[in-house]
Amino acid sequence: MSVYDRWHRSRPKPDEAKCKCRPARVPSAEHGIGERWQVRYRDDAGKQRKRNFETKPAAESFEARIKASLDRGDYVDPAAGKVTLTSYSRDWRGNLTVDPATLQQIDSRLSKWVYGQPIGNKAMGLLAKRPSMVQQWIKSMEVSLLPSTIKIIVDMVSTIFTAAVEDQVIGRNPVHSKSVSPPPPSKKKVVPWTRSKVTAMAEALPGRYRAMPFLGAGCGHRQGELLGVGLEDIDFLGREIHVRRQVRLVGGRLVFSPPKRGKTRTIPLPASVALRLSAHIAEYPPVEVTLPWVERGKAKAELVTVPLLFVSSRGQAIHRSTYNTMWRGALEPAGIVPPTQEGQRRKSYPEHMCHVLRHTAASAWLAAGVDIRTVAEFLGHSDPGFTLRIYTHFLPSASDRARKAMDAFFVEGDADASSALVVPSTRSM
Repeated sequence: MSVYDRWHRSRPKPDEAKCKCRPARVPSAEHGIGERWQVRYRDDAGKQRKRNFETKPAAESFEARIKASLDRGDYVDPAAGKVTLTSYSRDWRGNLTVDPATLQQIDSRLSKWVYGQPIGNKAMGLLAKRPSMVQQWIKSMEVSLLPSTIKIIVDMVSTIFTAAVEDQVIGRNPVHSKSVSPPPPSKKKVVPWTRSKVTAMAEALPGRYRAMPFLGAGCGHRQGELLGVGLEDIDFLGREIHVRRQVRLVGGRLVFSPPKRGKTRTIPLPASVALRLSAHIAEYPPVEVTLPWVERGKAKAELVTVPLLFVSSRGQAIHRSTYNTMWRGALEPAGIVPPTQEGQRRKSYPEHMCHVLRHTAASAWLAAGVDIRTVAEFLGHSDPGFTLRIYTHFLPSASDRARKAMDAFFVEGDADASSALVVPSTRSM
């Protein structure tokens, strides 16, 4: 590694004319053209590299930094950072091996919030050096997106930057900078439904769907898992229900696929829910539905037939949009949300959509003393800590447990005392 003077020859011949600006040196063919000082070195792959500078101190400083990074093993090619965020993101996306539905979500977010934004045209190296540009991009999303959605997008872009660091395209991930901070998520606590709300919702839905709120609130199924419940999944004798599949929308068509993150599971089946499922099956016999089975890692989807408990009036798998529209339409008749006034647009009420049934199941389990790890397994969560963060306010407080412990202590004490009493004999009286 060396610093070279481009404007003067390092090995001149004795009879060559001297330089007018520096009589002791011989001018090169590039004299006066471009930046004078050049650093030449070989990168960690042995490839010859070079870079020009206006002044010698700048060249020497660059040489020292490159040498230090090569010695540490964290060398990054200065030219690699010229690739734009959009270009690198497309390459990153092309190497993913996640399931098709997840790819659709990634494509949608990249297309709208990276490719279609000014940040997408910026060089990766520039963004790595200017975290303020990333923060400005985050700020622009606050106009139209919820904090939770922004976090998902920022986390995705952070993953892209991390991949670029590992590929030695950039030296650091700007999202990790202290000056970059997505909007804080809403601290609004989830609120479960009461038993009366679950019953009211069931009565407001069409007959063939009335058992679904009870199953969701009693066993914690996700919406897609509810739509994918088959007759073979219910073990009435063993009082269990198996979650083996869900109905999803992939590429504009309905498919079967494993539950979220592949977390198949078995959940205790309450007698009250079993009775309602039994009555539903008697009135609406399961219908065999054939759909492609889409699973991560499978090159070609195979057709799978399942006798579904819940189907449309035409005997087909239920589209989530159709189900959501029906669900929203039942919220007002059930008395869960106030009626829409004439001339007003109906509100969406996301906190009262089908997912609230999982919150209801979790709250009931925790209130009954089921431990958080088991609740996480029933819900299909990979991390019990995630479950705890969502439902920690459902757990009995230390004060509640202390009161119950002492109440139990004194009740048992009273029972012991009463059994030890000597009842006077009537004969001695």
